[in-house]
Amino acid sequence: MWLLMAFVSAALLGLYDVSKKTALEDNAVLPVLLLNTVFSTLIFSPFIISGITGSGWFAGSALDPAPYAGQQEASTLLHAHALVIIKSVIVLSSWIFGYFGLKHLPITIVGPINATRPVMILVGAMLIFGERLNWCQWVGVILSIISLFLLSRSSKKESVDFTHNKWIFFVAAAAVIGAVSGLYDKYIMGELSPMFVQGWYNFYQMILMGIVIAILWYPHRKKTTPFHWSWAIPFISVFISAADFAYLTALNQEDSMISVVSLIRRGSVIVSFICGVLIFHERNLKAKALDLGLILVGMVFIWLGSN
Repeated sequence: MWLLMAFVSAALLGLYDVSKKTALEDNAVLPVLLLNTVFSTLIFSPFIISGITGSGWFAGSALDPAPYAGQQEASTLLHAHALVIIKSVIVLSSWIFGYFGLKHLPITIVGPINATRPVMILVGAMLIFGERLNWCQWVGVILSIISLFLLSRSSKKESVDFTHNKWIFFVAAAAVIGAVSGLYDKYIMGELSPMFVQGWYNFYQMILMGIVIAILWYPHRKKTTPFHWSWAIPFISVFISAADFAYLTALNQEDSMISVVSLIRRGSVIVSFICGVLIFHERNLKAKALDLGLILVGMVFIWLGSN
């Protein structure tokens, strides 16, 4: 069941990336991100309200917003909210870097970079949780590193130099922080329910983004790219909310493996790559397709090794 949820999450993530790219075309990044958190909070507001009021609307179902089964002590709730706030800070940091990078780079470059995230999660699991890579997983890691090198060479044909383009570093930072988020998710999902985590972390992200907007964007809004409404913005929230629910539900199952789940989720690059060709008409596709294929082969080796 958790494998199926991981594949569903991957498909939705691809559509989420496409919606982001569409919404960010000639648009201000931070207001788009704020609206994403607002719409996501609205989507989960019935579950948040149910949890606060104790109405029990969703009790006993997969949508139950209670943090712990049968535990409602104040100290327990405080601990649960503290865990979610930490997740909100980590995810929002990754999103800010990722949104800025995606705005200024072709999605066919951003997608393959993000596809290396499972490699970092595997390494993190090895260092933090004492896991060890087998030969099959090492082959996958090496292939993914080679693909990044080849991608850096092919991207120069579009005047994107990996070593001197700051937006590449933004996307790389987003991927690294996202890997940290994945490892942290596995930890907290051993304690908390998926709906509690998703509902409240969207709420806390909205609060944090409001502060960021007030300090960094609003006072300087006339000197930067102006904001304009795009109907792709609410779709960002719809797709990421559905993708994250499937993802957290998968991790909440005892036999799930974060290395495999994160690997499958990076299959979203296939959706984003196809849309980059069909919708955004991006260039230099043959070389990028080879790089993408190498990454996918690497992911297959990691998956085989993880099983």
